[in-house]
Amino acid sequence: MPFVFLILVGAAAGFLATRFMKLQTGVIETIGIGIAGALIGGLVIRFLLFVSGLLAGLVGAVLGAMLLIWVYKSFTGK
Repeated sequence: MPFVFLILVGAAAGFLATRFMKLQTGVIETIGIGIAGALIGGLVIRFLLFVSGLLAGLVGAVLGAMLLIWVYKSFTGK
C-alpha cells in the first residue's frame, strides 16, 4: 500500500511541479520527477522543519520536484 501511495503522491507532485516550472514531460517522466522530488523534498522538509503529515509531504514533494527540475534545466541548458 505505501508503494501505491508513493506513486499517487509522486504523480500529483510531478504534475504540479512540471506545470509550475513550465516543463513538458510524459506521464512516466512526470511520475519519476514527482517520486524523486517526494524523496528529496520529504527528507529535507522533515529534517529541517520536523514537519509531518500528508499536506507537508505533498508540499515537500512539490518543492523537491521543482528543485530537481531546476537542477536538470541548469545542467542541460534547456
